[in-house]
Amino acid sequence: MDKIIAIQGVQGSFHHLVAQEYYHQEVEVLECMSFAELTKSLLNGDATEGVMAIENSIAGSILPNYALIDENNLKVVGEHYIPIDMNFMAMPGQKIENIKKVYSHPMALLQCKEFFKKHPHIKLIEDSDTAEVARRISEKGSTKVAAVASKAAAQLFGLEILAESIHTKKSNATRFLIISTKKKEPNGDKIDKASLKFELESKRGSLVSVLNILRDFNLDMTKIQSMPIIEFPWKYSFFIDVTFEDYSEFQKAMDILEVMTERLTILGTYKNSL
Repeated sequence: MDKIIAIQGVQGSFHHLVAQEYYHQEVEVLECMSFAELTKSLLNGDATEGVMAIENSIAGSILPNYALIDENNLKVVGEHYIPIDMNFMAMPGQKIENIKKVYSHPMALLQCKEFFKKHPHIKLIEDSDTAEVARRISEKGSTKVAAVASKAAAQLFGLEILAESIHTKKSNATRFLIISTKKKEPNGDKIDKASLKFELESKRGSLVSVLNILRDFNLDMTKIQSMPIIEFPWKYSFFIDVTFEDYSEFQKAMDILEVMTERLTILGTYKNSL
């Protein structure tokens, strides 16, 4: 069976661009209007793999997505980074001063807050997806409303870009995970990065002890994110990413952490894309 890739949003969205770049070809995509729907498509077998945004260099981590991956026992099988270029678009022939409302994904609006401070007459309205808003404006021929989305979405849906690259930080980039219900088998591919989740006893020095193990086995921690454990107030789980050169050293470190932690989950091992 050819791969069907679940994406959050529609064609022309940043998730769609990642799918094209990661798989190096036009792939069949399954459009999902939420990350929960994307997750369900994998569990139901409607899609073989999925593209899920996990963190942005301006807005930070998307915490609910960590929970979706963990709670549904999904596996991280790859990653991809893309620069995010946000553009302000509307039906052709309009001007910024005539726009009353702008719809887009909340993360997109957050990344462009300085631009909208200069245009206080525009009301910001959160929506499910950047490209889906662009498509809706195009289909309805809506005037006095705009979308914030990619240039690909503007081209795809025939909208005019009224302002280019409106994101606050020009180094804006987003990291996406490639997820599946099955773990990635090496099959000769280089595996040099892993995503983990662990829980610790609430005692002094427990996190430091874990970090020391990572150091002792030459694992480089590139990301750490804590999340509260709902059932136990003031107790946290930790999601971390590590890179390594020697897979056997990684395995040795995991054997030790299995004993040191209350719970250890290897969310996935894959190729580092940086």
